[in-house]
Amino acid sequence: MTPITDLTTLRDALRAFCAARDWHRFHTPKNLVMALSVEAAELVEHFQWATPEESLALAADKRAEVADEIADVLIYLTELADVLDIDPIAAAREKIVKNAAKYPAPSR
Repeated sequence: MTPITDLTTLRDALRAFCAARDWHRFHTPKNLVMALSVEAAELVEHFQWATPEESLALAADKRAEVADEIADVLIYLTELADVLDIDPIAAAREKIVKNAAKYPAPSR
């Protein structure tokens, strides 16, 4: 297996993983967005009643659980982008440019 070091190798690994299990037929944009939403909600659960200070100082076991949920969100988001043929890096770059115009940094 090729080491996963960037979004391209992650995407390729996910393609292979899903193909080996014949899951592509289930990975429609609708289903992927629903799964992404569920995983994002599971991530929220870890911080729901935490104070800002507690959210910054996670115990090792909690941090590992959060890492798993972040991975789930990233996996579904990567698969969604792949199915829709959207380059997430290019989309993020374009969004940053839009946000810079919409929310200019204060002059100093």
